[in-house]
Amino acid sequence: MSTRPDIFERDSEREKELAELRSAVRDFLAPRSGHREVPAGQAGIGRDSAVWRQLSQQLRLPALSVPEEFGGDGFGLVELVVVMEEMGRVLLDAPFFSSAVLAVQALLASGDRRACQRYLPELASGRQIGALAVAERGSAWDPVLVETRAANDGQGWVLTGRKLFVIDGAQADLLLVVARTVGGPTLFAVRRDAEGLAVHEMETLDLTRPMARLELAGTPAVIVGRDGGAARAMTAVLDVASVALAAEQAGAAQAELDLSIEYARTRVQFGRPIGSFQAVQHMCAEMLVQVELALAAAREAALLHDERDPGFGVAAAAAHAYCSRAAMNVAAATIQVHGGIGFTWEHPAHLYFRRAKASQMLFGGPAVVYERVLERLGI
Repeated sequence: MSTRPDIFERDSEREKELAELRSAVRDFLAPRSGHREVPAGQAGIGRDSAVWRQLSQQLRLPALSVPEEFGGDGFGLVELVVVMEEMGRVLLDAPFFSSAVLAVQALLASGDRRACQRYLPELASGRQIGALAVAERGSAWDPVLVETRAANDGQGWVLTGRKLFVIDGAQADLLLVVARTVGGPTLFAVRRDAEGLAVHEMETLDLTRPMARLELAGTPAVIVGRDGGAARAMTAVLDVASVALAAEQAGAAQAELDLSIEYARTRVQFGRPIGSFQAVQHMCAEMLVQVELALAAAREAALLHDERDPGFGVAAAAAHAYCSRAAMNVAAATIQVHGGIGFTWEHPAHLYFRRAKASQMLFGGPAVVYERVLERLGI
């Protein structure tokens, strides 16, 4: 077992700073929960653009992990994990994960300083929203499977193809698209108003995280990074994004556990709180174990990343694998604890379940995630 000091320990100076960050984010998000008002029977939830402006201007959260030289605050994955946990608790319906995590990490991983100088300050300020488009058929995030083509027509690069499940693709000002050139998978930047680009919102399971389909027909694009360099870059992006997503899943699971415990204490059947029944107690205890392990997995992976530990890749894949399973288990158990009301539109349990399932499938599903774990282990 590692003897390295844990910066998440309560008596550490760093933990005080993280606690202040957590408190500020939680206080801001509490009245802006994505499940405060659930439109019964509708297939979507309205997004309040004012929340993103306030989140960007008051807390500067989009700038959190952007290096200072590109207009950001230069914090690490540990701080990002704290923020993602809190956003997961309330199922925040805002483009933070798509823009401040996926798009920012894609630009940083490209190693293209000119592109970073051009795009990151706008993303860090929240004035623009970014989105990363990788998945196509089968929803896989493997650049090797990309069929979208990029060609140089003598005046610049143009893209032709289709992208699916682009998180916040319909809201993004900047689209970072992985397309195939003669040199291999390559990252390109596409503006929202580019000629030949059509964006269509998709009907998805998660009502609090919109996705879009991109149709590219000779769409002008600017190359980001080196030709054929997207495969390596996407590996780095997926590692960081997997930890951020794992933290969000753990935060959501913690919120579900809190909801379940409160309901078990107050719901009375046969003259007794249902929390006094052994079956409900066992269910809540099992939920607690899974939540604690999920939080530990995401936080440990973040620590390894910021310490540049060579074991980070394994920890990232393992955190995503475990937190995905834990999130699904806790979401299902929450519905069971709440009984009949847990199946209604009026209660947020179904939204947590939808987010858990959608997040589990986001990067290709459990089979792909477990393959990534084995790959990182060298098996």
